[in-house]
Amino acid sequence: MANSNSPLSLTPNYILPQDKRPNLSQISALASVPIIDLMQPSASVVDQISKACEEYGFFQIINHGVPQQVCDRMMSVVTEFFELPPEEKAPFFTTDQTKQVKLFNFFVKDSATQNKVCMWSECFSHPWHPLNDVLHLFPTNPPQYREVVAEYAKEIGVLMKRLLSLISQGLGLEKDCLEKKLGEKPILRAQGNYYPPCPNPELTLGLNVHTDLNALTILRQSEGVTGLQVIRDGEWVAVEPIPNAFVINLGDQIQVLSNGSYKSVHHRAVTNKIRKRVSVATFYAPSRDSIIGPIQDLIDDQHPPVYRDYLYSDFLEEFFKQEGTRRMVKEIFELKN
Repeated sequence: MANSNSPLSLTPNYILPQDKRPNLSQISALASVPIIDLMQPSASVVDQISKACEEYGFFQIINHGVPQQVCDRMMSVVTEFFELPPEEKAPFFTTDQTKQVKLFNFFVKDSATQNKVCMWSECFSHPWHPLNDVLHLFPTNPPQYREVVAEYAKEIGVLMKRLLSLISQGLGLEKDCLEKKLGEKPILRAQGNYYPPCPNPELTLGLNVHTDLNALTILRQSEGVTGLQVIRDGEWVAVEPIPNAFVINLGDQIQVLSNGSYKSVHHRAVTNKIRKRVSVATFYAPSRDSIIGPIQDLIDDQHPPVYRDYLYSDFLEEFFKQEGTRRMVKEIFELKN
């Protein structure tokens, strides 16, 4: 997709049914998600993150401590991979979701015809930690891919731990509470997303409307190209790229652990006619055998549990059952009062 010599055309398998199209003229001009400077005093950062988690489920962070050159190298090497000739990327392409390293396209099902409609993007997914068991499966071209991912992952690991601690404190819990709840062997995956220029952005999406199934996502996005949008008060709001910032969003597991006080919100990626856009998401998800449910300290007579406890592996099973739809997975585990 990234490297065809002819201009890309919008063939029918990319055209969404009318009710799933993005209506780009209706994007809200409201202020975007909060921007939080991590260099501020700790108590202020905790308060701002807590407020952002309650109201938006998304925020951006600056002065986060990850060197810009490490991020730039990661974005460059991912872009280079996507722009390789199709025959070089072909060995990584799969529809088998269980593969550790995979290049794939997301799709939605047209509810009227049950036909698959592809998203206007390519995605490349693999673990970001631990890397020793999977490095040999990574691309050998670009030649620096393995080294750059390892360097980026080391920095992201530190930032992820810091954010989980700040989010725990925002809930009034011990600093390490969320990390402990998510288990000793969290599932840590990275996903590069490539969105080529699109001849008709009104007819398709780069990524369909979804919430993240994991606990926490750190996203780096191309500078100067807007594509990520989140739902806020029923309207789509663009998350504008800010130089050397990360976009942070909560996944479904933190919404459940917080007993619904912190939000995992619907978001999507739209396309544009002129410029490619690239993003790199790093995900932190519970161990498969972790039991997830509202944290006891957050439950009382005024705040009864909203969700039942479940094994994370059961959540994953339900997630894959709903492939191709606007998934509603955490809702399955809601307690009906």
